[in-house]
Amino acid sequence: MPELPDITVYMEAMQERMSGRTLRQVRRNSPFLLRTVEPGLDEAYGRRVVEIRRIGKRIAIGLDNGIWLVLHLMIAGRLHWRKPEASLGAKTSLAAFDFDHGSLVLTEAGAKKRASLHVMADAELHSLDPGGLEVMDCGLPDFGERLRERNHTLKRALTDPRIFSGIGNAYSDEILLAAGLSPVAMSQSLDGEEVSRLFDAVREQLELWIDRLRKERGDAFPGKVTAFRDEMAAHGKFGQPCPRCGTEIQRIRHAANETNYCPRCQTGGKLLADRSLSRLLRKDWPRTIEELEQRTSRDPAL
Repeated sequence: MPELPDITVYMEAMQERMSGRTLRQVRRNSPFLLRTVEPGLDEAYGRRVVEIRRIGKRIAIGLDNGIWLVLHLMIAGRLHWRKPEASLGAKTSLAAFDFDHGSLVLTEAGAKKRASLHVMADAELHSLDPGGLEVMDCGLPDFGERLRERNHTLKRALTDPRIFSGIGNAYSDEILLAAGLSPVAMSQSLDGEEVSRLFDAVREQLELWIDRLRKERGDAFPGKVTAFRDEMAAHGKFGQPCPRCGTEIQRIRHAANETNYCPRCQTGGKLLADRSLSRLLRKDWPRTIEELEQRTSRDPAL
């Protein structure tokens, strides 16, 4: 799912192409995309784009009559800038937002169509905001207070949109490795130095990735929006060496998500139990890096 850095770069490219321009029409290829009835989508036609705003992981397009078109890309939704009235013939194409000079096309890979479009009046826009703290706009005291309001694992706290805004599975792995903190450490157990370290890592990693993605796109519309990037240190790097210490990156899998971490940098050498494998192996589940290395050396198949 596109997160704060990806959405920031999407928005900047959209502002360059759409700000001040008049939306002619919205063509839909999916009857399930639009999730609201009032206001009607036709109230957006012939109106000028005056603002593009992020609401959590949603992108809101504000028009000059107070109507907002709010897109949630979910996991597989992606945006593209194409020629005027671009074809929607592909199965992955959900909608096109047509302007005289080009079309913003929404696509979604896979059979499950989860991306959504809400048409909202200005007074109702707040109802889509889950309430997470904007980490790039807050100070350390507010960050620490929000982090400790509830006692969750750090992975859960960082990715809960009601706690922090815009951070998801991918960048939370990068943040926690940079901070040297375990993904399963409890938020209320952190001391002041650890909270400060996490705060710095959040801002540094998000700024780092926004800058990288800006340089990658240049003047073009973002063409590669993915949760798995070669430059990432932890996310998607299971079995590869940690760039900080060389220890193999490990993972915890739960449902469709996985958490990647370095056991030496983040958990004091302890391997966290992967739910599926630990149920299978029971007492044979290795507890430390040393145990894992010994077993791997004895049995190359492990």
